[in-house]
Amino acid sequence: MSKGREAAAGGGAAAVLLRYLREQNRPYSAQDAFGNLQREHGLGKAAVVKALEQLAQQGRVREKAYGKQKIYFADQEQLPAASDAELRGLDGQIAARSAELQALHQSCRHMEQELKDLNSSMTTPEMSREIEALRKDCASYTEKLERIKSATNHVTPEEKEKVCREQQLFRREWRRRKRMATELLDAILEGYPKSKKQFFEEVGIETDEDHGVVLPVAP
Repeated sequence: MSKGREAAAGGGAAAVLLRYLREQNRPYSAQDAFGNLQREHGLGKAAVVKALEQLAQQGRVREKAYGKQKIYFADQEQLPAASDAELRGLDGQIAARSAELQALHQSCRHMEQELKDLNSSMTTPEMSREIEALRKDCASYTEKLERIKSATNHVTPEEKEKVCREQQLFRREWRRRKRMATELLDAILEGYPKSKKQFFEEVGIETDEDHGVVLPVAP
């Protein structure tokens, strides 16, 4: 390619890139710009890199370096100032997008909760097994209940009352005799030179406590 054709090609690339950066008004690396414009305009990567560097040297675009990578974006001071009507329109668009974003956030949270609930729920096979187990339990309890109902050895209210009266009588007698034995032993131990435990061992006395027996509390 002659120098004239190279210059023309370079000039065309610079014009395309400058227009693209101003229209998009966002930063691009040379690789991104090349990928976005190569198919439509047939620009080579070397031509894109060279054109961007030239535009930056001419002050027509801005250049920022991040490590080994450079990004390019339109010079904001060279862009036309927006009118009040355009600013109000942009404010309206921002408000609309903010409301849309908030609605999307709420929808996402709702779907996350639904997904959490579904993950914690039983699957259909698990639920089927649980139902089958409950049915077996119900059948077992029903059979047990029928056996109890059909039994002939039920305790009548009169028999229950008699047992309760006897229990109260035996409990009172137990308490009375325990109190008498305790008073008698205390009287003996007043003149006994040894300990209560030694006396019990010598005489062979066994207490309720020795056998882990507790006197029932009166109702």
